[in-house]
Amino acid sequence: MASFVESGWQYLVTHFSDFQLACIGSFVLHESVFFLSGLPFIYLERAGFLSKYKIQTKNNTPAAQGKCITRLLLYHFCVNLPLMMASYPVFRAMGMRSSFPLPSWKEVAAQLLFYFIIEDFVFYWGHRILHSKWLYKNVHSVHHEYATPFGLTSEYAHPAEILFLGFATIVGPALTGPHLITLWLWMVLRVLETVEAHCGYHFPWSLSNFLPLYGGADFHDYHHRLLYTKSGNYSSTFVYMDWIFGTDKGYRRLKTLKENSDMKQT
Repeated sequence: MASFVESGWQYLVTHFSDFQLACIGSFVLHESVFFLSGLPFIYLERAGFLSKYKIQTKNNTPAAQGKCITRLLLYHFCVNLPLMMASYPVFRAMGMRSSFPLPSWKEVAAQLLFYFIIEDFVFYWGHRILHSKWLYKNVHSVHHEYATPFGLTSEYAHPAEILFLGFATIVGPALTGPHLITLWLWMVLRVLETVEAHCGYHFPWSLSNFLPLYGGADFHDYHHRLLYTKSGNYSSTFVYMDWIFGTDKGYRRLKTLKENSDMKQT
């Protein structure tokens, strides 16, 4: 496996420049993972497959889904790609590299864990600030246009929010100066996580059923269903920040009521 990864990486660094890999390569990887993981949930919603696992009974119209995809392509090419290109010198100055040797799996694992922890902390406070009255009305309300989220709505947001909350994703790598392959792994995991959190389905195989601190779709779907003044559940990946600061009380109360109701029915 290691030799396969090294051979593939050797091909990339031989045929493409560091700038091309870090900017264009990262953009292509992001778009591929994002749309390949997010588009199937549009099909599930339209076809009605696996509907028993759908969190909300309401469906989005094809027009609403089409609007989301159109805006996403606009934002990605006009905001995300230029931002990746502009931030390249900063990441290079902070130690990012694409050359050999590749990092060990222990180094990669440690850095990814650090990224998840610091991203969740920064995202929680940034997201909570976006739910203040003025910022919600003028910025964050764009993301909440979809009260019934589906996978692709995870990145549907005001350009200012993309820049604001995007900081939470890049602050960890900016602090550690990772190898590009670590940065790519982080981007893939982060995209898959946020798509899953917005997918609108809670499956028996959902990670939240196996990882106690993981939020997942059920946790974040609650956030989208309620008015901004009462939502809570501000974390991106884990649940402990909301638990510590008491912003998940409504969600926990609802979960308890549902569990008690299910027990009475059985």
